Amino acid sequence: MKKLYVEVMSSGEALKRFSRAWKGASAGKAQDATIGVGSIAELTALLSPKRMELLRHVAQNPGLSIRALAGALRRDYKNVHTDVSELEARHLLGRDEAGLIMAPFDELVIRAPLREAA
Repeated sequence: MKKLYVEVMSSGEALKRFSRAWKGASAGKAQDATIGVGSIAELTALLSPKRMELLRHVAQNPGLSIRALAGALRRDYKNVHTDVSELEARHLLGRDEAGLIMAPFDELVIRAPLREAA
């Protein structure tokens, strides 16, 4: 099962993680797929209830066009297009060889620490 970690972290923490990941990858170690966001507000905007519904639907029904996805979700084409574009830009969605929408991950693991690390 392919997992994507979505974590709230500071820019300093993101730089530290990038450095560790770069060194690990250079040494041939597998790295967890991680997306960092700067705040809980950014996290909830990125993964709104409508976008989570969209992600779940695509994961269960890969290979849809935006029009077919909008119809299945009973949502406006333009709004679905906007959501798909944002989720693609953040690598939460991708396209298959035919250009149809697919979810490259089976599970999202969301971390939102309530206290800053010491």
